[in-house]
Amino acid sequence: MSATGAVLTRPPVQAGGAPGVVPQVVLAVVCGGYALGAALGWGSPELALFMGDFGLSVAAFAAAVSCFLYARRHHGRFRPAWLLFAASSAMAGIGNGVWGWYEVVLREPVPSPSLADFCFLLFAPPAIVGLLVLAKRPVTKAGWVCLGLDAWLIGGSLLTLSWSLALAHTAHFQGQSVPQGALALAYPLLDIVLVSMVLALHFKRSSAHRSAINTAIAALALTVLCDALFSSPLLREHYRSGQILDAGWFAGSMLLTYAPWVARRLSGGDAPAAEPERTAPRTPSAAATAATRPIAGSLAALTPYLAAAVCTLGILYNVLDGRRIDRVVLFTGCTVVLALVVRQGIMLLDNITLTQELAQKENHFRSLVQGSSDVIMIAAPTGILRYVSPAAAGVYGRDAEELVGSELASLIHPEDLGRVVHEVRRFLAARPEDEPTTRIECRFRAGEHRPGGEKWLNVESTVNRHHGGLIFNSRDVTERVRLQAQLQHNASHDALTDLPNRALFTERVSQALTGRRATDPGTAVLYIDLDGFKQVNDTIGHQAGDELLIQAARRLAESVRAGDTAARLGGDEFAALIMGDGSRDHTAREHRIQEIADRLRIRLSDPYKIDGRDVRVAASIGVAFAEPGITPGPLMRNADLAMYRAKQAGKGCVKLYAPQMQADVVRRAELATKLRTALHDGEFALLHQPVVELAGGRITAVAALARWRSAQGILFTPAEFLRVGDRGRLKEDGDRTAELGRWQLEEAVQQAAGRHRAGHPVPVAVRISAHRLLDRALPPKSIEALLSRHGLPSGSLVLELADTDPRIPLEELERRLVALRRLGVRIALDGFGSGAAAIGALRRLPVDVLRLDRDLVDGVVDSARLHKITSGLLRIASDLGMQSVADGVDLPEQIVALRSMGCTHGQGMAFSGPLDEHRLRRALTEGGYPVPGPGSEGRAVVLSGTGLPVRHVKKGREPLSPGRVLGELPRRFAPGEGRDGAEAALARPPLRPNSETSVPPT
Repeated sequence: MSATGAVLTRPPVQAGGAPGVVPQVVLAVVCGGYALGAALGWGSPELALFMGDFGLSVAAFAAAVSCFLYARRHHGRFRPAWLLFAASSAMAGIGNGVWGWYEVVLREPVPSPSLADFCFLLFAPPAIVGLLVLAKRPVTKAGWVCLGLDAWLIGGSLLTLSWSLALAHTAHFQGQSVPQGALALAYPLLDIVLVSMVLALHFKRSSAHRSAINTAIAALALTVLCDALFSSPLLREHYRSGQILDAGWFAGSMLLTYAPWVARRLSGGDAPAAEPERTAPRTPSAAATAATRPIAGSLAALTPYLAAAVCTLGILYNVLDGRRIDRVVLFTGCTVVLALVVRQGIMLLDNITLTQELAQKENHFRSLVQGSSDVIMIAAPTGILRYVSPAAAGVYGRDAEELVGSELASLIHPEDLGRVVHEVRRFLAARPEDEPTTRIECRFRAGEHRPGGEKWLNVESTVNRHHGGLIFNSRDVTERVRLQAQLQHNASHDALTDLPNRALFTERVSQALTGRRATDPGTAVLYIDLDGFKQVNDTIGHQAGDELLIQAARRLAESVRAGDTAARLGGDEFAALIMGDGSRDHTAREHRIQEIADRLRIRLSDPYKIDGRDVRVAASIGVAFAEPGITPGPLMRNADLAMYRAKQAGKGCVKLYAPQMQADVVRRAELATKLRTALHDGEFALLHQPVVELAGGRITAVAALARWRSAQGILFTPAEFLRVGDRGRLKEDGDRTAELGRWQLEEAVQQAAGRHRAGHPVPVAVRISAHRLLDRALPPKSIEALLSRHGLPSGSLVLELADTDPRIPLEELERRLVALRRLGVRIALDGFGSGAAAIGALRRLPVDVLRLDRDLVDGVVDSARLHKITSGLLRIASDLGMQSVADGVDLPEQIVALRSMGCTHGQGMAFSGPLDEHRLRRALTEGGYPVPGPGSEGRAVVLSGTGLPVRHVKKGREPLSPGRVLGELPRRFAPGEGRDGAEAALARPPLRPNSETSVPPT
């Protein structure tokens, strides 16, 4: 057998169980012992009578009990048959018991007829009906008619033969009474009927419970044979109970006792008794049984002719014997011949109908097979293709005739052949009822006529068993496989750049950390961000931005080695996995990775040619090394933190991860949590710093300043906790900033309205960022509703524009500010003079007040250059008709200088620090603060240990002590950004510089 044949050969399957040996041995010993005793006469006439009568009665009752118990436990189609066999055996047991009563107990001859004869006659009818139940049920009416005709053919032939040989003499009664003669004829006639059913059932028995039915048939056949011998006049005249003839009846009863349980023993003891034998796995014995079925079918087909031959022999016997043909023989023979003719006519009509149906079905299935788009192939057990449907020409590009006769294994791809062989062997080893079909997918050799010219096709086949071989229902799934591969590729690669995406990159990092090079410390992850990419999208469009990303991805893929991985994580973020070279030198590996990262940074920072123009972006790169025990998540997070630190360091550089970076993130998270708690628990307080007119010291406005009161009662500015990272990386901090801004605006308007009602109509200035003004959650109508709700005139609110980022769309911001000015809200531009953005905002935006940056105010006295710059800016404000406010006025000299340059208002420690509501109202009641007179050139004297300047006061006014100036604030302050940084320090320690930032408690 070839290798292909070995693929399709069914491996041997063990049978479910073997017949029980012990019960068969016991049965043989019991029957053999009884036969031996009967042959030896049992040792005494009395024991022979007892065993011949009551022994047979006990055996018959045992058969009745066995059949009844089996029928009670098992409910199926054959249950009535076993109940009928139980009734039949019970009649035999009663008959033998009555016979023994006369012979053994009463010690007198058995009368004829007697009750025993009546019981013996009742033995046959239940057995005959039971055999009919066991017979295979015909499907059609013609089948029932044929079954009856077959029974009559057998019965008539036996009647003809029996009548010719013996029954004709018995029918003369020879001095017997009519009941005795009828009884003498009834026995053989019932036996003939029973024999006819036994023979008919042998060829038409059901396939289920074959072993049990065969055993029952053998038991009844042995009983009928003994009855026939007993009916013979020669044997009957010399018959005595306990003789060898009783051994046949005894063996028949014992076989019937054993018959119901044969099926359970053959199936291993646990299989259901009603399970059809055809579902059992094939074994060598089963194959041998299947081989004998054609012989049994031939005998069944010859049965009618054998019956007619027997009738013919009966008639010839009478003719040759010189006797006149008996009317019973003639009538029976004619009816048998007539039945044979009728049966043959029915069978002929059935054959014609079946032939037509078969031809119709064959044409139907041929049309289905030939018209199917799937290729249907039948492989012999040797692996040779015996049939291939015409669809092979369109699917495989090969004619069906070309494939027939070729080996299946030669058409399968060599790499797939082993897997196919394994699957086929597993499928053939499985039970057909457990796995009727299986599916196999492999590559199949295509022909030259295949469209597209593919050499190998992906074929999916549904496999079924077929006479020891296999049926393959195959279809071409090449396009589906390609689509699946494409979908899998798309799921793991970026759609724009075709680089691995975050999921695949994470998988590659995991493989690098867990593979054979997991202990290599030189492996590193590089996080790459393109600086200035947003400006590309905003200026020349998103399509140009996509082209830039494609070119950057190509440069990145070309710059890494073959064993490394480049990926796009999303947006303008890329990553690279650099495998280590096995070096253990910490300095050497950092130097190597630094060189690689610098090369990538320079390569990615080169100009990009997009739509005929040069576009430049920079690259910020963060590097993290794979330390022992690290997992992909923390490693990629560390690289991300390093990249973020590179952007904070000025962008366009490379930073290596350090543990302090993670500590900073943890600290920021802790502070964000504390800030969230402070907002929720109401730990923020709103202070106000007066805005003073420089000419006369009058308080013209107050600036609202938010402070966080810690658990120790110390006030801190929240600026340290409200910094929002680049590109929204710390979005939660931005949310807290917005939440704090809402609270500050609400609280400032509410307190200002209270001061208005108390007689202090001083405007309140609230700092707000341009991003916040552009937020859709804060439309102008919401501010109008806020003012109306608290009853504050719109002219009493000043919004200080704190953020003038050039990336902010000035058109939208201008529309918002114009809408607010229509409501009466005044607009101040904070931080004026700090950069070109403020100049651009002044040119476009409707502004009422200019607030000078504190850096200009700090050097206005000492620096001639800053003095000229500040003077020019104040002249611009004056020419535009705007008020000017100097932020961070801490010294009297600054008041004099600013006033001489045209500055109208000032705010700072030279007048007062942030005040609570009570001290603010007291300051408003007093009306203002003293300012140096015109032409004053003196400077304040710094007192040792106080750090506070001594201010000149007007005559009649009480000098303001440091406590009065600070409003008895807590003993420690955290200066913030802008004007918030100009706050008092501790009362005793020296004054901190303006640039110093106090760190809040952690």
